Amino acid sequence: MKITSTLFSWSIFTLLFVSCNAGSVIPLVENGKSDYVIVLPEEPQEYEMKAALELQYYLKQMTGVEIPVMSDDLPASAFEIIIGKSDRIESSGIKIDDHELEEDGFIIRTKDTRLFIVGGSRKGALYGVYTFLEDYLGCRKYTPDLSFIPKYQSIILKKIKDKQIPDFKQRYLYFPGSLDQDFCDWHKINSRMERQAEWGMWVHTFKMLVPAKEYFRDHPEYFSDINGIRIPNGQLCLTNKEVYDTLVSALHEKTAKRPNSQYWSVSQNDNFLACQCENCLSKNEMYEAPSGTIIDFVNHVAADFPDKTISTLAYQYSRKAPEGIRPAANVNIMLCTIECNRSKPIPKDPSGISFREDIHDWGKLTDNILLWDYVVQFRNYISPFPNLRVLQPNIQFFRDNNVSMMFQQGSGTSYSEFAELRTYLIAKLLWNPDADVDALLDDFIYSFYGDAAPYIRQYIDIMHDALETSGDGLSIYGYPYDGIDSYLTPVLIREYSYIFDMAQQAVAEQAVFAERVKIARLPLEFAILDISLRNVDEDLSYYYLDDGKWRIRFEMTDRLYAFADAAWSAGIERLQEGGITPDEYTLQVMKYINISMLNPLALDKPASILTTYSEKYDVGGAVALTDGLRGTSDYHYNWLGFEGNDLEAVIDLEEVTQINRISADFLQNNFSWIFLPKIVSFYISENGLDFEPVGIIENNIPDDTPGIFTETFFVRVDGARARYIKIYAESKRTCPEWHIGSGEPAWIFVDEVVVE
Repeated sequence: MKITSTLFSWSIFTLLFVSCNAGSVIPLVENGKSDYVIVLPEEPQEYEMKAALELQYYLKQMTGVEIPVMSDDLPASAFEIIIGKSDRIESSGIKIDDHELEEDGFIIRTKDTRLFIVGGSRKGALYGVYTFLEDYLGCRKYTPDLSFIPKYQSIILKKIKDKQIPDFKQRYLYFPGSLDQDFCDWHKINSRMERQAEWGMWVHTFKMLVPAKEYFRDHPEYFSDINGIRIPNGQLCLTNKEVYDTLVSALHEKTAKRPNSQYWSVSQNDNFLACQCENCLSKNEMYEAPSGTIIDFVNHVAADFPDKTISTLAYQYSRKAPEGIRPAANVNIMLCTIECNRSKPIPKDPSGISFREDIHDWGKLTDNILLWDYVVQFRNYISPFPNLRVLQPNIQFFRDNNVSMMFQQGSGTSYSEFAELRTYLIAKLLWNPDADVDALLDDFIYSFYGDAAPYIRQYIDIMHDALETSGDGLSIYGYPYDGIDSYLTPVLIREYSYIFDMAQQAVAEQAVFAERVKIARLPLEFAILDISLRNVDEDLSYYYLDDGKWRIRFEMTDRLYAFADAAWSAGIERLQEGGITPDEYTLQVMKYINISMLNPLALDKPASILTTYSEKYDVGGAVALTDGLRGTSDYHYNWLGFEGNDLEAVIDLEEVTQINRISADFLQNNFSWIFLPKIVSFYISENGLDFEPVGIIENNIPDDTPGIFTETFFVRVDGARARYIKIYAESKRTCPEWHIGSGEPAWIFVDEVVVE
């Protein structure tokens, strides 16, 4: 950020006065009185008027004095606060470069006994007023509902010379707090409402401009060719001239309906299924990246809309910059960091080499880049996510690599860990990437958490230190258990719990602070509950063994229900990007726990695997089939994985037993290349040598069924007698032709084999 300023010292709740020569001070208010007026241009812009009224309001709140607002067509005086592009500026001798201030930059200057706050063509004057109130008079807006306005008898200013021009011309932040217009204006970020006005279409728009439901039946050639098969749920064939004509026609209709929107996204859908037809592959090769084919297409679209900015994604398969082509002047590149690790700053992370190369290469092609960054744990919003220390170096890195606009994706309308703190901190960094982060953290934490603040800061620091010391990564699509060897070890969890106990004690008699601390503790509680599904130790488990059988630890289920109640009380409606509610999470966990109790015959019985499972997801190997612990919708939890291979296993009940039903659970998550088996066969034997088939179940669920779900394959064998149970599951072995992983190994994940 380009900032030049001369600041002065202020002390909250004290007389604000600086003793100096008469010509070098501005006595805005003296002992509850003021000779000053606020001066606006004769025909003020909307935000100049708002700036003047906001300054008037806050000065009255601070001092009790209401300073009048007047037009600059009235006679001048020596005691004026000039807001906006007033005629007073030229007569004062102050030189202002409107081009330099751009849309949102501003100056705050004193001249003799006058104060000038002048801004760029958009909101500069308003941003200047809010900066004056915050940096010079000590006001704060921590959240939409929490502000601080100090009280003064007098406000007497020293000389000020302050110019601020943002490094990013658009600054978008997507958290609950950033949905409030006044909060956004105070922190100089673009609100969601402004984004929706400025952007006629926002990302993943191929499916909107050329919808498959309208065109695929008659024109399958418009859509992705994947291994010779045209599919409706992939991308568009960008070398097909009719696709171009159809898309441009649709875009003309949309822009005509919203003529004031400047930015229009013509961008890939949210999948990896780029067209592999001969023409598309030829262009990819010519430009040395799929992004070249996209830029070639989008450049032609942009030529048809010369007065608009056409935005496209550099995302996943299109992230690498092309060779031999550059974006047109009115093409915006939306570059995304979705694959990046969040435990280390991108410029220092060994795993960030490819992204560093990509952003550098794009920066050589254009300065019209919007960087889309991800700053929360999307799979589990309410989960500890120690990434606060990478925010500043990453934003500085983006600025230094020709990025002109920023979108920081948080949890949207949903609450997430330290959402208020993240919103405040990121908003400050988007305006000034070089701000003092520690000072910002302390300012917020001590104001928001009161006497509990030292403990909250200690909790944050210990967790971040632990992650840094471990050297482990941090994924935006991870789980609490991912931190079991780094920042969420059982020892650290106990320490965190003690710290929060102390924090809650510190504000026990202060209802507002107590509620905030209670909410701040929810991510730790969620981590404890979720990690306990892995049966980690006697404290982190929903079960205990009693006489060879698993029993439920009711103190843990009570904790689960208390978490859900506290989450609802705090207004938390979603625990993850996918939308699961606290009650739905509770029901899932309780179903998992109760099912885990239902394994009276095979529980902890010896099992052997006759095929090869993957060491990537071994969960203890064969014991996972009979340990009584059921897999959830997360394939990391208690699922035994087979990569490109069938499953064949034998369970020994240790004695011949009468049985009635045999079942096994399998997972499907085709996004992660996990498919249900083609068939599952069950066999029984009394001697372990001669096996009798008792059922073959075919899978009738389509491979392309969306979502994550579990399917139970079972057979009834009413009254059969057996000691040995054999299960055979035939894998697809390779991903289907329509899938992005076509030809690559497919997974099957099996969990409990239940014998009743």
